Amino acid sequence: MSELMLSLEQIEKEKGISKDVIIDSIEKGICDAYNKYYGKNENAVVHMNRETGEMEVFANKIVVDEVTEDALEISLEKARMISTKYELGDTVPVPVTPKDFGRIAAQHARSIIIQKIKEEEKRLLYEYFYQKEKDIVTGVVQRYVGNNISINLDDKMDVLLMESEQVKSEHYRPKDRIKLYVVGVKKPDNDNPDNTEKEGKKKNKGAKGPKVIVSRTHKDLVKRLLEKEVTEINDGIVEIKSISREPGSRSKIAVWSNDPNVDALGACVGKNGNRVNNIVDDLFGEKIDIINWDENPAIYIENALSPSEVLSVKVDEEDKSARVVVPDDKLSLAIGKEGQNARLAARLTGYKIDIKSESQAREAYGYGEDDYDDYDDEYNSDEYRDDYDDEYREEYDGDEYRDDYDDEEYRDDYDDEYSEDEYQDGYDEEEYSDDYDQESDQDSKD
Repeated sequence: MSELMLSLEQIEKEKGISKDVIIDSIEKGICDAYNKYYGKNENAVVHMNRETGEMEVFANKIVVDEVTEDALEISLEKARMISTKYELGDTVPVPVTPKDFGRIAAQHARSIIIQKIKEEEKRLLYEYFYQKEKDIVTGVVQRYVGNNISINLDDKMDVLLMESEQVKSEHYRPKDRIKLYVVGVKKPDNDNPDNTEKEGKKKNKGAKGPKVIVSRTHKDLVKRLLEKEVTEINDGIVEIKSISREPGSRSKIAVWSNDPNVDALGACVGKNGNRVNNIVDDLFGEKIDIINWDENPAIYIENALSPSEVLSVKVDEEDKSARVVVPDDKLSLAIGKEGQNARLAARLTGYKIDIKSESQAREAYGYGEDDYDDYDDEYNSDEYRDDYDDEYREEYDGDEYRDDYDDEEYRDDYDDEYSEDEYQDGYDEEEYSDDYDQESDQDSKD
């Protein structure tokens, strides 16, 4: 086997580029070189031996009775000198390899191989990261390039994390490992039909590789991190309904369980909060609020405003707006610092939320006790209170639950405890009175 073929096999092992792909490119490139040096012949083809690496040039000619164009046609007589099987109209590959063709072929083969390796590397990179689009990759910080950051992705290529995609509160050092969300992947410039130069200008021969756009601010970064951490989401048991995020500060996530036996909130938080804490670590301390999604917009909005208590929610589904009343001492908690909690809740639910304290609501809307009764009725209705029916109340009002709190037994135990001599020794009435009288007499003398 020639050195050329050994080199191609080594390239195939190291670069993952098929040897046949490179050989096909060599054949095409050398065919172009033949036409350039020996006159254009559209029917010329180059064949490269897969074992020895030797190359030959053939001209495909059509068998005719009378030849009118030597470059394209061959007589039946000459064709049958090559093989007796040819008939009129057949195509015959005629060897036309020049004597000094080996030197020309060697010069062009080297440049073609280098070019093809670069093209295939770009193609493989594009295919690899295209599969990672809308997903998470691991990057290693290399250096700062102005306000942008050069990051090596999966030990395959360097990309720039643009300033607009960075979290302002995060600061990185070289060799820091961070998780990134792949927003999009664009093909190499030479494969992009839209990448054309203006007429009259020279085309850019140094075509660049695929362009990978990454982000640390995208809200789907939180979604993908949660999906990878919570197995119930991958299994389809728990579903992420909505996410709202202010990068570096806080995120709210609404989840829903398709299995009544699985608590969506508990599955996402994990034992001792380990699952959500892993996500917080990946986000460099960003706070994560996970709430239960509900098809009733009033309940959904109330959940979204947690950790604040909510007294009343009146929803206008046509206008996609809601009026929320909270206790006077919970107004600042419901709104959040600089309005963050209310803002995230509005983005999460898709509703415009007007939050007022109880006293403000009375002045603005004339809210009274009847309004809160209506709100309670809504939450006590059969549709939303199935878990709190009579059977549930009986269970918790029954004798089994109240044994420890039986009126007579509880009062007897209480009286016994506080009438025990041991407990009352220090407060004996006579001794306590004597001490008190002596202190009073002494104070009078003084």
